[in-house]
Amino acid sequence: MADLDWDRNFALEQSGDDEEMLAELLVLFNDSSASDLARINDGLAAEDAVAVADAAHSIKGASASLGVEGVRKVAAELEKQGRAGDLSQGKDLAAQLAALLKAFDGQK
Repeated sequence: MADLDWDRNFALEQSGDDEEMLAELLVLFNDSSASDLARINDGLAAEDAVAVADAAHSIKGASASLGVEGVRKVAAELEKQGRAGDLSQGKDLAAQLAALLKAFDGQK
């Protein structure tokens, strides 16, 4: 599994060096990524590669903006495979993504 590899200093820069703003952004990220992960799992169950790719794209962008490189890498790979219509590794990648998001939840 990929490492979380979070650059907190980058995330803090993105929030204008405002700790309260960063805390709010982290809550928003955790909430939105949980929703997107549910969309990924629903897409996998329905064999809907477009839905999987779209939800993975959302997580990829949000994690990139917060410097959560491990999440970004896995989401990017899941998006790439979804765009190619290949969901053969989707469940494994979704499980990796879920584990990383769980590890990230509660970071401050």
